[in-house]
Amino acid sequence: MAEVEEIIKEEEVDAKAPVEVDKKAAPKKKKAKRSVPEGQVHVQATFNNTIITITDNKGNVLTKSSAGACGFRGSKKGTAYAAQVASEQAAQNAKAQFGLAKADVYIKGIGLGRDSAVRALAGLDINVESIKDVTGLAHGGVRPKKARRI
Repeated sequence: MAEVEEIIKEEEVDAKAPVEVDKKAAPKKKKAKRSVPEGQVHVQATFNNTIITITDNKGNVLTKSSAGACGFRGSKKGTAYAAQVASEQAAQNAKAQFGLAKADVYIKGIGLGRDSAVRALAGLDINVESIKDVTGLAHGGVRPKKARRI
């Protein structure tokens, strides 16, 4: 009986021993840098903010920026200068990470940052292929309420 207890205690000690892990078992593979030479720039310019989104030709987002994300607060977010800074930041990120060189620009909205966002792109040596206005248009509105009966 004493022998059995000694064997059990030895097994417990072995079970609690630290397990050695081979650190060279799975080296991490370096992720291949994605190259996107052509893309799309979507500019949403409202009175309160300007949002710049840079995508590939399929519409997958590469980078984005906005006047609020660049540190502008309150009514300053809707200015042309804030749109320019946001556009520069998004374009620099896209150029550094993905090698963006050409872009089609889609502008939506009626804010002050419409022109300055596009000019900022041209200033960073991104070739602007086309500029398209995709602002929504009123089409007759919704169905009116039914006539009130008294």
